[in-house]
Amino acid sequence: MLNLPKKEKPITYDELYEKIKKIIKKEEELDIINRAYAFALEHHGNKKRLNGDPYISHPLEVANILSDLNVDYVTIACALIHETVNHTDATIDEIKEEFGEEIASIVYSVSKINRLELSDDKDSSAQYLRKVLVGLSEDVRVLFIKLADRLHNMRTLYALPVEEQKQKANETINVLIPIAHRLGINSIKSELEDLCLRYTKPEVYNDILEKLDGSREELNELLVEMKQSISEILTENGVNFKIKGRVKSVHSLYNKMDNGKRFSDIYDILALRVFVDTEQDCYLTIGLIHSKYRPMPRRFKDYIANPKENMYQSLHTTVFGIDGHPFEIQVRTYEMDEIAEKGIASHWSYKEKGSVKIQSMMEHKLEMFRNIIEANQGIESDQEFATNLNSELFSDLIYCYTPKGDVLELPKGATPIDFAYRIHSGVGERTIGAIVNDQIVPLDSTLEDGDIVKINTGKEPNPNKDWLKFVKTSQAKSKIKSYFSKQDRANYIERGKEIIEKEIKRRKLSINDVLTETNINKVLKDTHSNDLDDLYLAIGSLRFTAGYIIDLIFEDKKNVMDIYLGKIANHSKTGRNAKGDIIVAGIDDILVTIANCCKPIKGDKIVGYITKGEGITVHKADCSNIKNSTRLIDVEWNMNSESSYFTDLTIKVLKGKNQLLDIITKASQKDVYIESINTIEEETSTTFKVTVKTISSIQLENFISDLKSLPFLIDVGRTHK
Repeated sequence: MLNLPKKEKPITYDELYEKIKKIIKKEEELDIINRAYAFALEHHGNKKRLNGDPYISHPLEVANILSDLNVDYVTIACALIHETVNHTDATIDEIKEEFGEEIASIVYSVSKINRLELSDDKDSSAQYLRKVLVGLSEDVRVLFIKLADRLHNMRTLYALPVEEQKQKANETINVLIPIAHRLGINSIKSELEDLCLRYTKPEVYNDILEKLDGSREELNELLVEMKQSISEILTENGVNFKIKGRVKSVHSLYNKMDNGKRFSDIYDILALRVFVDTEQDCYLTIGLIHSKYRPMPRRFKDYIANPKENMYQSLHTTVFGIDGHPFEIQVRTYEMDEIAEKGIASHWSYKEKGSVKIQSMMEHKLEMFRNIIEANQGIESDQEFATNLNSELFSDLIYCYTPKGDVLELPKGATPIDFAYRIHSGVGERTIGAIVNDQIVPLDSTLEDGDIVKINTGKEPNPNKDWLKFVKTSQAKSKIKSYFSKQDRANYIERGKEIIEKEIKRRKLSINDVLTETNINKVLKDTHSNDLDDLYLAIGSLRFTAGYIIDLIFEDKKNVMDIYLGKIANHSKTGRNAKGDIIVAGIDDILVTIANCCKPIKGDKIVGYITKGEGITVHKADCSNIKNSTRLIDVEWNMNSESSYFTDLTIKVLKGKNQLLDIITKASQKDVYIESINTIEEETSTTFKVTVKTISSIQLENFISDLKSLPFLIDVGRTHK
């Protein structure tokens, strides 16, 4: 049976107005709020809600919830009229005329979210998530109103049919609670969690509630005694404070039981929160409490020195209190509590107070959401959009630290590249290496909670498109894509022009004779290019080779090998020379792979080996695995390609300490990335089988030359399979 909440008397406008006047002082702003209430009252009239309350009670309660967050007058006004568009004959144009563009825009965004039909269908949930997040990107106050709207609806959910209760609760769990958590609005998040548990798992909820009720009198007595004891200590030492005590929420106890604990095994049911004036007072207070009550080992957390990225700051401890009963105690300043409970909503109150640090942190939080949405805005499928966002927005969080102790919040599975871009896009773009907990790690390695991460940067931006294959955050994906979209077009056009002019000269032809208006128009038509820049772009990005374009102009110059290779290209359906690393004259649409036996890298002498139906495999020219010379074809490196290549080295050293560290240091100094290391131990020596990633044979030879200077080196060379 569902344990229904007690029905409380709805707040009146007079009561709400008295409350609002304490946070909003300007007469012109209060006048807009008064007009908004009059507008809502006129349009809702005498309508009733399903629970029997006047309909106007809902917008009043939503505004009341928001007033507890100290939001601005615009948010309060929008809260009062947010239901008029969907539930009365009021229009957005009417609201715009009466209250202006800003209020009309927010109300319109809220109404779009609220118009979605409630359903258990996955597509419907995905669509709802998209609407909510788009609303957030338009104006975060849309989300404040939506969260307050949902909180009041959850408080009165008992009036709906049972099936709708579960649907609404599940939607809240899956979409709105995670967003409230990310925005740091704990006061709303905590109550929503309890209310959702009441409707999704009523038996569990009632069981916990009954157990709490059975011991509530005893628990309250313990709280009173402990509050009195701590108050006496702090008063004696001249600390100005306020103290609150509470029994932990049903949902927080459910989480502990869900992790395998029985109710009787949960020891930290009681919690105290102490508020003081200054950061120094926080540490003094904890010290005084610990001097009287023994702290529980490994339960002290300092979130003041190491704040969470959502700006949460507090000191946490658990002590053996009255009668040895465990108490969780949090100590924070009043400002810290404001941010802890109201999260990003406190941005508006601190706008007026001029706290630049808080404003900056809030803007950073909003920017994170905007980056997530921007990175996924081109996706048409709501389901795909939801899947992408769920993997980041609603995944577990980790907290990693810079060497200076600044904390960054990241989704689980994030990499050093994600960390770098979270610091700043300029840091991300110049990243060349990473050190995690004093160990060099690959840039695609997974970070863990508590890692200390140092990002090594170069002088100039040099991001790698391969990063897109492993970065986790939409912020990193968005910034990487943005960088290359800006760079690529201009670079490819200039590169394409240089390539075709070079090919014309190589064929001992005149540029003016080849690139006539007639010839250009013919090629533009044949290649479906819009203009000459479009053609240069296609050549520069290796969609067409220069030889192929010139052959289109002089069709009689096509040779037998071109035609044969064209057949291979048409037959092959497994892929193409997507990176444009290898140039095969006259051919752009063909599968080209790097041989795994000799692993050539840019700068090595190479040949192409034709395999019918499988395209061309590129080997080192001296590779012993090439058997049939009649199937060879000339290929060359695209020296404009910025790709990196893997190759294998065998490094033999004398047995000893720190040899591997010295090798890794040399690699880092030469910007050579070590992919993997296998170790073979012998009696007097150690052999390392190393796979490295490098941009050219010159870079690799420089690295090998550096290795030869090491006193313990016996031999080093490339490995051939």
